[in-house]
This record gives sequence, structure tokens and C-alpha cells, in this order.
Amino acid sequence: MTKQLIISIGREFGSGGHEIAAELANRFSLPLYDYNLISKIADEKDMEPASFEKYDEVPKKIAFSKTVRGYSSSPEENIANMQFDYLRDKAASGESFVVVGRCSEEILKEYEGLITFFVHADLNVRIRRIADYEKISERKAEFLIRRRDKARKTYHNYYCSHKWGDYSFYDLSINSSKLGIAKTTDFLESYIRQKADLK
Repeated sequence: MTKQLIISIGREFGSGGHEIAAELANRFSLPLYDYNLISKIADEKDMEPASFEKYDEVPKKIAFSKTVRGYSSSPEENIANMQFDYLRDKAASGESFVVVGRCSEEILKEYEGLITFFVHADLNVRIRRIADYEKISERKAEFLIRRRDKARKTYHNYYCSHKWGDYSFYDLSINSSKLGIAKTTDFLESYIRQKADLK
């Protein structure tokens, strides 16, 4: 692949967005950056990943943090900025990759090779999917979905100039429950190949 290709996928919890991202990374033979960014950053800083993981894509607790001389006391904000810097460095180096969430459609918007998607799905489909995956009741699954979506929305809206899931800021916003995960992935692959002029 001679041109840079960056595929950014935002997602509702339980929509299958991560699964779609992983399959697209496989089909285009690209590295996938998601929660593994924590391990990569921890390795660089010679720290245990476990000390970072609980802050991954977690909203900043504004009431308990402050910024002094440009340095934040918020671990959530510091981890977010480390991830953003890592992705910016990868993009600046010319690397092609797939990234899940982490405000990538905003922080990498200057790159011509960026293609952005937001994957959502009908709530009842997401509830069944999470209930099956987590082996929990549908009631608990719905609670978990609403909590995780709220956290993602708060996190995203704090760092980005646009609202989480606002279709006007993505190449495509797609409901994965209409075609299913596999066919949604096929559709997005076709879109990427046409937009990036890939054979």
C-alpha cells in the first residue's frame, strides 16, 4: 500500500464496531489500535499496563482535577493525551492503521488518508449481543450499555469540537443491525477501496 490509509471507527457499545474494526484491519493488513494502546504506552514509559487500563476512554473527573502550568492532575486526561500523541506520531510517520474510538476522527482530521465511520445499532440488538457475550441478563446488559455509552459520549465531547455520533462529522454512519456484522464489514470495505482508490 503506497498511500496512507487511516480508518477511524467510532462506535456505540454493543454495536459490533470493534469487531468490524478488527476485521477491516485484517483485510487491509493494517495494525489495529484500540485498548492495546495502553500496553504500548506503558512499555514506552516502563510502567505496568494495569496502572493505566482503568483510565482508558474514561471521562475526566472535572470536580477532582486541576491544571497548573499546563499540567493536569487528572490521570484520565493524561492517559487520553498520551494516546492522542501516540496516534498523531504514528500518522505523522506515514503509517497506515485502523483505530477504534479515542477521538481519532478529530485528532487525525488533517490527514488526507483518513476515512471515518460511526457504527451504531438498534438497542434491542445491542442488548441481546451484550447479554450473550457477557453471560448476563438483558436487564443488566441494557444498564451496562447505557452506562458505557454515557461514558464514551462524555469522554468524546470533552476532547472534540463535535458531538459523539453526529453523522455529519463522519464519512459514514451505519446501523450494523440492518445488515449484520459481516455484511456491514463487507460494505465498509467496499467503500474504503473505492474512496482510497485501492484495487
